[in-house]
Amino acid sequence: MLVFYSFALLMVLVVGAPYWLLRMAASGKYREGLGERLGRVPRRLRAAEQVIWVHAVSVGELLAASRLIGELDAHSGCRVMISTTTRTGQRLAREHFGDDRVFYFPLDFAFAVRAYLRALRPRMVVLLETEFWPRMLMECRRAGVPVAVVNARISDRSWPRYLRLRFLWRHLLNGLAVVLAQSATDAERLNALGAENVRVGGNLKYDIRVAKPAAVTEALRAQVAPGTKVVVCGSTLDGEEELLVSAMPGDVIAVIAPRHPERFGAVAEMLARRGVRYVRRSQWMEARGPLEAGTVFLLDSIGELASVYSLATVAVVCGGLFVPGGHNPLEPAQFGVPVVMGPHYENFRGIVDELRAADAVALAEPEQLPRVLQSLLNDEAKARAMGARAKAVCAREAGATARAVEALTALLEVHA
Repeated sequence: MLVFYSFALLMVLVVGAPYWLLRMAASGKYREGLGERLGRVPRRLRAAEQVIWVHAVSVGELLAASRLIGELDAHSGCRVMISTTTRTGQRLAREHFGDDRVFYFPLDFAFAVRAYLRALRPRMVVLLETEFWPRMLMECRRAGVPVAVVNARISDRSWPRYLRLRFLWRHLLNGLAVVLAQSATDAERLNALGAENVRVGGNLKYDIRVAKPAAVTEALRAQVAPGTKVVVCGSTLDGEEELLVSAMPGDVIAVIAPRHPERFGAVAEMLARRGVRYVRRSQWMEARGPLEAGTVFLLDSIGELASVYSLATVAVVCGGLFVPGGHNPLEPAQFGVPVVMGPHYENFRGIVDELRAADAVALAEPEQLPRVLQSLLNDEAKARAMGARAKAVCAREAGATARAVEALTALLEVHA
């Protein structure tokens, strides 16, 4: 099975090579870290006798795992080494944890995976969410390295695909040492796929807290006039920015934070083309002039959105206005900010269902967005109450990090 899988993966890379090469030449997006992905272990990684390897795909998973990584660093007796798949995740990881223990996750070929297992000699590998790479799982099993999955989930969109191949997954997932599922539904799905040692651990995202305000947050707080309403639109996708600009009342400052850095320029061009008054964070931070109502503030940075949500009168969590997906509503909810989302939230169904049950989130079809925004901006008591209910949900559901640390340290003791 693994031979067939490796051959299929190789064919995908070969067939897709012209596309990847073009993207590398045009943007450098996939060129960065290519050697690491192919198994060249970077010299900057500082060796340690006791290592835990934590893999978080991108920014969302990394933020969710940040407290867990800190707790393992402090209490496990091991040095945590962190891999990511995306460039944005890599940059944020290096900013938070330093270059000497952050690297790109290897492509799922035996030679690449084995290179890192030989170099790091981890006592344990911790995967976030659904990073079930077959070769990685098998090579860890052969090397005697226990694999734990934390914050595990099977999304509604992915579940039919997993189910069709459950006879294959059964051989891979039955060797997992610990699986902490986000919800009872996720646990049931993982059990159905053949995973063992599954239990509900809760969602790490409920434990995300902004440790300190980002520099841009403090600068904005100083330059936005008291009483000015701020609408923060986070993790926007193509097409959503134009909708947001059209839906935005003229008496607010709108912060727009595109999900993907490569779109910062395109969003700026769209704003200019439409004659919208806007400033880019990267330019504004140099002079830090006052911001007036009717201005769009383009947050063209990575890792600051969660902090900027604290300034919001209302937050619009995007990524689900037009297409399936959605992004994390807990980032603004932790501050007691009322949250508006689109109709698609499959990636965060469990969280959104909890918020909906508490009447702590407003869902809006694209054509309803202007009315929903205006309602919350005009009725301050209603907005404050919704935000307070959302913050209460965050507090009630917290604790997944502590449960994960307990399970992982116990696993280390068993495999001492």
